Parts: sequence; C-alpha cells; structure tokens
Amino acid sequence: MRLGSGVLPFHDKERYEAGSRNVFKDIGVPHAEEHFVKAQLVFKIEKLMNARHLKQTEAADLFGIRQPDVSKMLRGEFRRLSVERLLRFLVALQQDVEVS
Repeated sequence: MRLGSGVLPFHDKERYEAGSRNVFKDIGVPHAEEHFVKAQLVFKIEKLMNARHLKQTEAADLFGIRQPDVSKMLRGEFRRLSVERLLRFLVALQQDVEVS
C-alpha cells in the first residue's frame, strides 16, 4: 500500500533498519563512542538544571562558561567540550562522579 505522497507506510520492514544503542556510530560520526558519552553527560546536566530550575545564565556562572555556550551545549553542539569538562559541570551541580 502506498500513501498519497508515494511514501511507504512505516510498518514496511524493508524501509528501515534497526540500529545499535549508539546512534552516532550508526550514522558514521567520527569518535562515536566519545560522542555518545558526551551526549549522555549533557542529558544528565540538562536534567539536573531543569530539576533545580537553573537558568542558563546561572548555570554558566556555575560552570565558568558563557551563557551562549550553555545554550549551544544543550542544543547538541558539544563537540568542543571534553568529557572531563562535562564531568566538572556535574561536580559543579554537586554530583558525585566516579569514572570506571
């Protein structure tokens, strides 16, 4: 069955492929594992900011960066941030961090 636009319905198994747990690896992003870890850390940072009702300007002061950089990070532009720096942001949010 075809829809009016000529697109097959989503349930057609030939139109999609199951991915791995790491979408960055699936789409061929260089250093996919590191990018995946960074994405998880940013997700946690944003979750904590929301739970504490922290504005981006307040978070920026806490992290020692500028508000536009917090905004970029939360929009997924975090390639230039290291894993270590993101871990420091979590520490600044009073989180215990254990690297294993």
